[in-house]
Amino acid sequence: MIIGYARVSGLDQVLDRQIESLKEYGCERIYCDKSTGKNFNRPEYIKLKEMIRQGDVLVVHEFDRLGRNKKLTLKELQYFKDNKIRLVALNLPTTQLNINDNVMLETINNIVIELYTMIAQQEIEIREKRQQEGIRVAKEKGIKFGRRKIEYPKEWKGVMELLENKTINNIKAMEILGLKKTTYYRLLKEYKNII
Repeated sequence: MIIGYARVSGLDQVLDRQIESLKEYGCERIYCDKSTGKNFNRPEYIKLKEMIRQGDVLVVHEFDRLGRNKKLTLKELQYFKDNKIRLVALNLPTTQLNINDNVMLETINNIVIELYTMIAQQEIEIREKRQQEGIRVAKEKGIKFGRRKIEYPKEWKGVMELLENKTINNIKAMEILGLKKTTYYRLLKEYKNII
């Protein structure tokens, strides 16, 4: 069976281009994930591995769609090799050739694949480094990160007095203050720590 796998990193990204190329190649079944390539804990990829069998062909549009972590990707590749599952990356023409015990071609594919995994991981590391540098510069400029601190509503003290006198309960207090449950209890916990 020819099985396709498509992946994008972001939920807002589209898989159409990959799916179309996998269909053109002749994939009978296609699994798709919208998840990071840093690891292999992806729902559809896990299903694919449970379903794929010896003699099957796994096709990806581009090699880095399989994964971007060199060590983990090489481990997955070894799994496919051990289980006699052929991997085809449509952006690597040599993987599309039928090897049939051609040691030279298999060696070339292994070298090219290792090179691609190294480049894919390096791209992630560069992106993360740039992101950390951007955060550092932003912090130096005084930009704050994280959840904005919620101010206590002006009615807070009056509502707390009613609550302490058991005139109202927490549900009524949330309603009066117009706060969601999580926000209310977080503020209440902070308030109790202050007094």
